Amino acid sequence: MDFKKILKYGSVLIITVLLAFAVKIYLELFTDNTKFSQDELYVYIPTDSNYGQVKEIIAPFVKNMDNFESIAQKRNYPEKIKSGKFLFKKGMSSFALHSSLLKNVAVKLTFNNQERLENFVQRISSQIEPDSTKLVSTFRDSLFLKDNGFTKDNVLGMFLPNTYEVYWNISAEKFRDKMIKEYKNFWTADRLSKAEKLGMSPIQVITLASIVHKETVKADERPRVAKVYLNRLDLGMPLQADPTVIYALKARDNDFNQVIKRVLYGDLTINSPYNTYVNLGLPPGPIAMPDINAIDAVLSPENHDYIYFCASVERFGYHEFATTLVQHGVNRKKYVEWLNNQGTTR
Repeated sequence: MDFKKILKYGSVLIITVLLAFAVKIYLELFTDNTKFSQDELYVYIPTDSNYGQVKEIIAPFVKNMDNFESIAQKRNYPEKIKSGKFLFKKGMSSFALHSSLLKNVAVKLTFNNQERLENFVQRISSQIEPDSTKLVSTFRDSLFLKDNGFTKDNVLGMFLPNTYEVYWNISAEKFRDKMIKEYKNFWTADRLSKAEKLGMSPIQVITLASIVHKETVKADERPRVAKVYLNRLDLGMPLQADPTVIYALKARDNDFNQVIKRVLYGDLTINSPYNTYVNLGLPPGPIAMPDINAIDAVLSPENHDYIYFCASVERFGYHEFATTLVQHGVNRKKYVEWLNNQGTTR
């Protein structure tokens, strides 16, 4: 065989090998390597995971782990593993899957109307990596509370209902730092000035706002309800707020899932610092997580002299207000009769 033929066949062989290699690389890099039916899903890589643990987590969703591992090794992934929340889309190649594992996806946290810190952390821990036990201990850290003017009873007031963007693998401490930063940003010079004119601290405003929040869901009525309670405080009267008694009953029973629609006379003597029928002033802390509308209602209350109110039987969801006990007695009688006719005993 002459040299030209050898060169020709050798060239064909080399080209064939190169093509085969190119096909192999293409298959590894760019063909579908997923095995899940949904259009997309999220995988969660815990903090300090090693490469073996990552493979266990993603294996149920990857068609060919050998292809994935080949790309991972080529891109030095085992030495630069990231923890967090990662998006996998149906039809992704090994290259795309690997690239996705390097892009931590933010979590949008939304919370409102939580009655206790314990309820709040249960909700949050279902959306980020730290568990509820770690979150509670972090929020109740004595040094943190002292430095920021909170107590174990009122620290719930730090959390303002809203939507926040964080990473799933955020630490409990960094999440706490983000929440206190948001809290301080909320208390602008204008809001602080309004609180000072009321003779109240921000946490006292939030504590009263939590009562207003529970008293009425009607945003347009909240400034009026807030002023009733402010009038009572100015007069040295007990707040006599039914929602605080309901909170005390739930705390006594250690059951915050129970629904109490009617406060009975016997409930008004419950021995609790949250019972504002027997204790003067504000309770030790918020009885719920008030929304911003309720907080601003306390800071900008309606101007009136009402000191009594009860639920209206003509405008459901609203209340009837009174300046005298006699007027209040008439309004209250209507409401009690309505409750009795409805068969509401609790």
